[in-house]
Amino acid sequence: MSGYTPVLHLVTCGSVDDGKSTLIGRLLVETDSVPIDQLEYARTTRRGGSTVPVGEVDYSLLTDGLEAEREQGITIDVAYRHLNLANGRRVLIADSPGHEQYTRNMAVAASNGDVAVLLVDAARGVRPQTHRHLTVCALMGVQTIIVAVNKMDLVDFSHEVFEEVMGEVRTTAARLGVEQIDGIPVSAVTGANITTKSDDMPWYKGESLLGALAAWEPVGRVANEGFRFPVQFIVRAQGNFRGYAGTVVAGSVRPGDEVMVADSGSIARIDRIVTSDGDLQEAKYGQAVTLTLDHEVDITRGDILASGSLQPADRFGVDMVWLGEEPLAHGRSYLLISGSRSVPATVTNVRHRLDVVSGHEHAARVLNMNDIGRVEIATDRPIPMDPYGQCRDTGGFLLVDRVTADTVAAGLSRHAMRRAFNLVPHDYEVDHQARSALMGHPARVVWLTGLSGSGKSTMADAAVRKLHAMGIHTYVLDGDNVRTGLNKDLGFTPEDRAENVRRVAEVSKLMRDSGVVVFVALVSPYRSDRETAASLFIEGEFVEVFVDTPVDICAERDPKGLYAKAAAGNLPNMTGVGQIYEPPVSPDLILRGTGDLEASADLLVAAILEA
Repeated sequence: MSGYTPVLHLVTCGSVDDGKSTLIGRLLVETDSVPIDQLEYARTTRRGGSTVPVGEVDYSLLTDGLEAEREQGITIDVAYRHLNLANGRRVLIADSPGHEQYTRNMAVAASNGDVAVLLVDAARGVRPQTHRHLTVCALMGVQTIIVAVNKMDLVDFSHEVFEEVMGEVRTTAARLGVEQIDGIPVSAVTGANITTKSDDMPWYKGESLLGALAAWEPVGRVANEGFRFPVQFIVRAQGNFRGYAGTVVAGSVRPGDEVMVADSGSIARIDRIVTSDGDLQEAKYGQAVTLTLDHEVDITRGDILASGSLQPADRFGVDMVWLGEEPLAHGRSYLLISGSRSVPATVTNVRHRLDVVSGHEHAARVLNMNDIGRVEIATDRPIPMDPYGQCRDTGGFLLVDRVTADTVAAGLSRHAMRRAFNLVPHDYEVDHQARSALMGHPARVVWLTGLSGSGKSTMADAAVRKLHAMGIHTYVLDGDNVRTGLNKDLGFTPEDRAENVRRVAEVSKLMRDSGVVVFVALVSPYRSDRETAASLFIEGEFVEVFVDTPVDICAERDPKGLYAKAAAGNLPNMTGVGQIYEPPVSPDLILRGTGDLEASADLLVAAILEA
């Protein structure tokens, strides 16, 4: 283990048809990293549009992994291949897609990259997607970027063309703070400067691409001051052995070093560093080991052993690559996945959207698919996250849609917000249970959802009259009423609707804490927003009621004149007309808006009392 050399994670990127697959295919073939049957396949198989004669190797076929890619002649998914260098180092190659709509796939590939090979077609020059991929690589913390100016044979191996391309790329790299960027003129088709130096470009004095990869040495993360060790599992063995297995993702550690459990703040010292080859005197970045401590500490899978400061926080400023087809909704709750942690998180502010070509930061309230921007998030409970530039593994996260379970964003923590450490909730002796006892009845939140004009407010009013007569304390938060005060700054876009639901849910929680039965009469068209509201309460305290009224009946009633405005084209965001409504999947109660009002109110009262 003393001669340990970490795997080099290589990501290739660039615009469509810049030659990524061909370049990587040649590297694989000329390093004997391709099985014979695959090589034979590349000699005999041709996809539509190929100009490579049968019998010669079509290098691009060695990395494209999907049938759809071969049919279209593009790379859609990320294709992974292994390459073995002459110095014994193993290279894991991620050939990422070039189309703009697949930027999210490229971001996934770059998230683990040590070195990025950014291809630029010498004949076409730098294109917007070149800037986009360079931006993503910089955000994702790729340590070294090698610009492979490809197809030099098409420009007569011109030194001037190469310098022109590199000048434009270096300008963007300097703006992004990329410290290590090198250029290599290559031709993937002829093999020039791919595996060996080419006589066609005597003006180039640097390494071949393969030589540059062989000479690369990891920097940055190895020299981190802070030791970071996410615990992957607990090891128990005979003799009361208890160890913590995982991989060192930053820094190094020796027996006797003091470490902290980041979540709890517990302190212990390293007793042993155990491997299958015996104990070590030091564990460095990238090594998988089992650590034992000098005394027993409460540690579970997912905890982080750390040296230095790693204080849990619940407010973070982050950079985000938005991957979802639906726009990021300000105020909507998602699941934040960091390591083995899964915690609800809300996007509280969108600071700006980044123009990847000019570098300008545009004011924005939403991020659309493939947008890159700076946002602020709040988690439901404090979690430890490093700045991403300090440690990728403890500073990166994913956002997952709580309804569809789709991954919608890749996030990079930049810093914990100061307010995360300045807010300390006070525990009062007179709590929710005490107030409910004083009221003489349990508190509830009754959330009525349905189309505009379905009868939500009317049913809530009828039920409140009955409960009031029974001596039960109630209050109604009506959608239109809250928009005249608390939410008067919000419109009816999906992101504003999400924020509208979030605010009303938080107010209803405060009123629930006061011991009141709270009725919420709100269209709340999106399931994810309603699920976020429900997550604020314990089981039995949140009653979801679906007021199921056909849209044609709602339009016929049209008590507010909204459907008439929508029909005239004056209300584009009308739910059920211009925007979708997602009915509850399994509501606690379904009421028909076409039924008898008193009967519906009785059902509503009964459901509340039974709950």
